[in-house]
Amino acid sequence: MSSTDALLPRIPVGTWVDTAFDWVDDNLGVLLDLFRDVMTVVVEGLVDLLMWPPPLVLVAVLALLAWVVASWRLAVGTALGLALVVSMGIWLPAMQTLALVAVATVVAVAIAIPVGVLAARNDAVSAVVRPVLDLMQTMPGFVYLIPAVTFFSIGLVPGIFATIIFALPPGVRLTELGIRQVDRETVEAGESFGASPWQILRGVQLPLAVPTIMAGVNQVIMLALSMAVIAGFTGADGLGKLVVESIARLNTPLGVEAGLGVVILAIYLDRVTAALGDPGRHPRSLLALARARRAAATPAPTTTTAPAATPR
Repeated sequence: MSSTDALLPRIPVGTWVDTAFDWVDDNLGVLLDLFRDVMTVVVEGLVDLLMWPPPLVLVAVLALLAWVVASWRLAVGTALGLALVVSMGIWLPAMQTLALVAVATVVAVAIAIPVGVLAARNDAVSAVVRPVLDLMQTMPGFVYLIPAVTFFSIGLVPGIFATIIFALPPGVRLTELGIRQVDRETVEAGESFGASPWQILRGVQLPLAVPTIMAGVNQVIMLALSMAVIAGFTGADGLGKLVVESIARLNTPLGVEAGLGVVILAIYLDRVTAALGDPGRHPRSLLALARARRAAATPAPTTTTAPAATPR
């Protein structure tokens, strides 16, 4: 035993964590099986739904959605980019990745927003949550595959599990930030009218925090997409699996095409979610044009003037 070992004995952190994983696997097996079954059904059902129409029809639908919330330029770019995905023959892996990202994002946001709200309204919760989020955001992404494979073996579900955990932190942080940034005087005005904390949260804080919360959702989607590629190492179907195969076989064309498919999906999801979070920056979207036309068609309120006093 060296002098260093005598002064500072080894702390078996890894063994403790492994023991904790074994405890979860032995005692929470029912919940893990339920998560596995639900995620499998939901993701496979969404993939079937995305693959039901002909690819070019779905390309047109997604391009129209981009025009509705953003602009015709994004719609044209979406159509060209997704048509390239179809022509490269990676439409099915792209839709599998899109389904995995969509499901993981929904679950991550469903967890992140309530936790962020609690952290914004309670400093003690914030003090506990913040270091946990720091740990989660600095942990290398590949480390999340260890508990995922321990609990769910290989396949689709460990990829979703790792993606949810990896993408969760920015959703919590930006939800807390958005609510804390709401003007205090506005909150106090609601309190002065007798509004309950729940009414202030629902009617004042959450609506005013929507742009920041949507920025968090955007970050969740981007992290989910990046982790979905890493999840290919667990055998999850999608573009990530193609990237892993291209590395294993030194297949450069396959890797380039799969990477290009990821980039096209990332740009589309980023632009669409950003437009949903800040619709005022897209005055040429179909939604903005419809609102402007409706406002122009609405008659202006008439002002009534008091009759002039009759001179006596």
